[in-house]
Amino acid sequence: MAAPLPIGNDTLGCPLPAVLHAITVSLPTWSDNVGYLTNQEAIIDAMSTGYPRFFIHRSIQKLVEICQEKFGLSRELCLLYPTQSIAEHGKEFTHNQALLAGKPSDLRIVHYVIHPMGDPPSILQETSGLPVVSQSVPPQYAEVFALFFHADTYKVARRFWEHCGLGISSRYAEHCLSVLGIPDFPKVKISKFFRVCGKTDLIPKSLDASEPPLTTGADAKAALRRRIASYFVRDESPTGAGTNVSEDDVFLYPCGMSALWNAHQLLLASRPLGKSVVFGFLYTDTLKVLEKSGPGAIFYGHGRDCDIDDLDAMLARKVAENPSAPPILALYTECPSNPRLCTVNIRRLRALADRYDFLIVIDETVGTFANVDVLPYADIIMTSLSKYVSGYATVLGGSSFPRSLVINPRMRRHALLKEHLALTFEDTYFTPDAIVMERNSRDFLERMHIVNINTEYICDFLRMRSIEGGASESEGAVIKQVWYPKYITPEDYQIYRRRLPTDELDRENGGYGGLFSLTFTSLKASRAFHDALEVAKGPSYGTTFTLVCPYTLLGHYSELEFAAEYGVEEGLVRVGIGTEDREALLRAVDNALRVAESA
Repeated sequence: MAAPLPIGNDTLGCPLPAVLHAITVSLPTWSDNVGYLTNQEAIIDAMSTGYPRFFIHRSIQKLVEICQEKFGLSRELCLLYPTQSIAEHGKEFTHNQALLAGKPSDLRIVHYVIHPMGDPPSILQETSGLPVVSQSVPPQYAEVFALFFHADTYKVARRFWEHCGLGISSRYAEHCLSVLGIPDFPKVKISKFFRVCGKTDLIPKSLDASEPPLTTGADAKAALRRRIASYFVRDESPTGAGTNVSEDDVFLYPCGMSALWNAHQLLLASRPLGKSVVFGFLYTDTLKVLEKSGPGAIFYGHGRDCDIDDLDAMLARKVAENPSAPPILALYTECPSNPRLCTVNIRRLRALADRYDFLIVIDETVGTFANVDVLPYADIIMTSLSKYVSGYATVLGGSSFPRSLVINPRMRRHALLKEHLALTFEDTYFTPDAIVMERNSRDFLERMHIVNINTEYICDFLRMRSIEGGASESEGAVIKQVWYPKYITPEDYQIYRRRLPTDELDRENGGYGGLFSLTFTSLKASRAFHDALEVAKGPSYGTTFTLVCPYTLLGHYSELEFAAEYGVEEGLVRVGIGTEDREALLRAVDNALRVAESA
């Protein structure tokens, strides 16, 4: 089934793709992005949807309005969470941050059990800070936990929603609305400028009559965990040690940031308290979560070998000061990083972790299971399944190994972490979301093979036209650098590049992934290239369709100088290549580059 995509400068606010639960949105011009970030009324009014953590889906907005009308006091607003424990975490986070910001810090939680079609609701309200004792909700009912706060505290409360990814999903809200008898809200915004892209499918090709969709959450989640675990089953690893990851080592979460947040909570609860290290310039919210939850974070934003020297010296000082405690809680890094596509020296970091007794958490969303193998070096591996594993931009998920989270059975802390998770893990991945994710992920390796080839083809072309690749600015070159693992820290990337059996998809090794970034000689050239490139434009990446955004604006608009200190320039354009015909992609890229060179 082909998915219509909004291509062109008149598609502002349209979902990408044109489905109710799309997880990205069209922001077709540079100025549209600036308008969105500065809350320009015309831009905001045009947004029919957005990236779920930053734009509250219309279905969720409707349910929020219902809860505020039923249970809200004067000047109160609320956000909705699927369980009491998550709402309690949100309450604690918001209370603490509100005190720091000088905002009203009184909060309360309302447990709303939604009865079908107007039956009187059951409400359990928490006012004393004691747990709300909830009875089992019948399957024909639904429930949400509404965290209420003063209207002046809204921006603070939104930080927990945005950074931690623990709010209810759009499908969850849709279910609640259907129980209330509101099944047809909202409508998808369709544009006359939608184009049907032949390679962009809503349903994976592998899903046919012989492979029907799974219909239960338990089956879908088990299949997902088995599939993720299978990506780590190899006869040997670079260290020569076995890597027997089982589905029991894989934990699924509603989105990537929720996996990060839960991994952080796991370590805070199971290890001596200490700060975490963020090594390299990682996705923007990773640092924010670690800074604002727990003892804080130490940031080594460049991620160079000399920074490992500094880290080693810092750890040695801390051990000398207090030999009885680990100097830090954990170190977080990416392989490779977003958006600079750098690969840090994970081998050296692993050696430090073993020497100083801390854990390493690696996010390999950009590299993907198909291309990189960091299991020999990580205690926990995270990935945002919403990106390449799903591919179709219709569902969120994460694993800590959708996000998924993987606990490495090789590492000596495996038993401790698994034991703690067995007691504390809460399955909040909504069944319909899990079913869609399982279905979407069936052709992940096939898609990734195409994406790898397409991206390398495009990047080789752009590299030849870049100053770093030998082109001359005096002769019109406007690209300074192509940020792509093949050219950025390639020696380190090769160490962690996955080695595959020769009969697997007719290739021996993993590729370089589908993400790259471009920096230009001027902001004018950046804008010209972005606006002239005739592909879908919006936040996120990892989709079957090529997706472009001015990353630094979207991720660091209020801290451009900070980002620039670490080489993340204001004019950086991030490109996630899809599965389209690569010659068509090349023509689009070449045309946009010519426009930028003549700007």
